[in-house]
Amino acid sequence: MRVVLTGGGTGGHIYPAIAIGRDLQRRVPGVEIIYIGTDKGLEADIVPKEGFAFRTVEVESLPRTLSVQTVRTGYKLVRGLVGARGILRDFKPDIVIGTGGYVCGPVVFAAARMGIATVIHEQNALPGITNKLLARSARAVLLTFPESRQYFPERANVEVTGLPIRPGILAVKREAGIAALGLDPNKFTLFATGGSRGAKSINLAMADVIAHLIDRSDIQVVLATGTATYNDFLRILAQKKIDLHAHQNILVKPYIYEMGEALAAADLCVCRAGAAFMAELLAKGKPSILVPYPFAAENHQEHNAAAVVKHGGAAMILDKELTGARLTTEVDGFLANPQLLQTMAQAALAMGKPQALEQITNVIMRISGIGA
Repeated sequence: MRVVLTGGGTGGHIYPAIAIGRDLQRRVPGVEIIYIGTDKGLEADIVPKEGFAFRTVEVESLPRTLSVQTVRTGYKLVRGLVGARGILRDFKPDIVIGTGGYVCGPVVFAAARMGIATVIHEQNALPGITNKLLARSARAVLLTFPESRQYFPERANVEVTGLPIRPGILAVKREAGIAALGLDPNKFTLFATGGSRGAKSINLAMADVIAHLIDRSDIQVVLATGTATYNDFLRILAQKKIDLHAHQNILVKPYIYEMGEALAAADLCVCRAGAAFMAELLAKGKPSILVPYPFAAENHQEHNAAAVVKHGGAAMILDKELTGARLTTEVDGFLANPQLLQTMAQAALAMGKPQALEQITNVIMRISGIGA
């Protein structure tokens, strides 16, 4: 079996493709895989380190308005199609799998025109323009959120599979997470993160939450500020006369490497609404207060959050509405209503797709004629 993976630009497109590749290697003896990306995207750094053969095509995202840049980008798109066709002709794959990002456009389109089976995976509740166009020729369109279905053609072969989750995330139990972070198993754990780079708005609001909860003996707070904003956050706490060394129930770190442990330990999360992290939250059944990143492409994080709120698995505060007072009130409301937290946890778990990777691989193998 020969497989082409393609997807790029952000880790949200790259890591699902890598997870699919790993599962195919585990389940299909002798499978051959190459990954097609661009030499400027994150995939150029990540994919070779993961051990996959990596090829590149030249392509850029199309501007939203007509300009000289549109002509240049169109020219590169044609070159990308030619380059993709050449790679596909040489490699002769049985199937091409696209996980999003503009690099998928020429690769998946060229494959479909050559009669090669194609599958695309859409991570977000609001699909990107590339996947909406590619769905017309794909053998299967795999979705993370059922709300995405309305954006694809009626004739598209759509399945809601969820998003591949790192196996380590699912394996960690609460006791192990608590122990790994040096926390107290008898305390309620509030975990907040704005992602690896941090989120200034979440950090500022969490400073007020910490000041409000710092003397609560039944609560502990874990905050990952982001490496770039860690020292700024410590200065904010100093201005509030908060000495972290004097309060063992507050753990502030620039980055949480033990994300599986932090999620396992959490009783309530405050976080952004990126698709990958959302998939992990739901699979773990964690209630959350979601603060969507307002500058995400096509505002897709707000759509992701709204899909979970609709099913009762989370609350949402828009970034422009986030203040310390608003977040403190929201957290206090959940602390005072354990039954609501339990109901949210059950709703989140019901939305979770812990078997997403297995289901996605089954579809790929079936379409490839390998069987599942």
